[in-house]
Amino acid sequence: MIDYHAFLNKLSQHPELAGWCDALPQQITDGLNEARYGDLPRWKKALAALPDLASNSITLNASRVGADGSITEAQHQQLHNALKGLHPWRKGPFELFGVHIDTEWRSDWKWDRLKDAIAPLQDRTVLDVGCGSGYHCWRMRGAGANLVVGIDPTPLFVMQYFALQKYLNDDRVAVLPMGIEHLPEKLEAFDTTFSMGILYHRRSPFDHLIALRDSLRSGGQLVLETLVIEGKAGEVLVPEGRYSKMGNVWFIPSTATLESWLKKAGFKSPRLIDVSQTSCEEQRSTDWMNFHSLAEFLNPADASQTIEGYPAPRRATFLAEKP
Repeated sequence: MIDYHAFLNKLSQHPELAGWCDALPQQITDGLNEARYGDLPRWKKALAALPDLASNSITLNASRVGADGSITEAQHQQLHNALKGLHPWRKGPFELFGVHIDTEWRSDWKWDRLKDAIAPLQDRTVLDVGCGSGYHCWRMRGAGANLVVGIDPTPLFVMQYFALQKYLNDDRVAVLPMGIEHLPEKLEAFDTTFSMGILYHRRSPFDHLIALRDSLRSGGQLVLETLVIEGKAGEVLVPEGRYSKMGNVWFIPSTATLESWLKKAGFKSPRLIDVSQTSCEEQRSTDWMNFHSLAEFLNPADASQTIEGYPAPRRATFLAEKP
């Protein structure tokens, strides 16, 4: 059920990444340690319950990433129940053999906002930091990327990736159970590195930006998406407590401030390609993520504010290159 051998073989064929292959098996073991993550046996049981189905068609370049093929009503119910055993599903959407996984986030909206502005991904080696279950990894592969390495330290998201991989069956895409701090220092191996929805969770934004820079080869492109505030250069929101009910939000800069941070971290030509207010249509509770979502995180009397009184979530996407 959880087998990285084919992916590691592909990784080893990239000279700049081959050295990492020696450390990866132990890193994977550590990231999926059942002694540390007590829900792993339950999630593995859900994986084992997935029916064996033959995929007649694979979709990686449309809103609903997924697979399709002939399936009986009993298999459909078995598939639905097994996938529900991996609740909550945060990023998507996906569709497997007629089962629509209606995730909390309409991650396809984020992809649509950036896909035409970034450097073409055809034949590129790509890193997706904090990738969740790997929705955007599959979209990157659908856009022609040669190899997509997703990293996320949350074991549930890795289990969700393997549920998808069972049917999408592509050894050039993987979600590894780790954070960016587990990458070899100064790897300088990727043509494009994505960091979406991560920067504000880092206690040191500059350390994160430098780590992203060091993952890229010379001339490689960073795609950075993060929360921002309206404001001038130098302005930053540092929430005193929670922000939108999230306890691990440290710094939310203005777009002008973030541009200066990118320059200071050693990137060239940072440029803003999109700013969007997050709506309750883009992030919401569903049958596949039935906990509280954005609607419960906003001030019920004024949706322009979070429940704590801060500006409501607004997200910006920047591109920049490594010299």
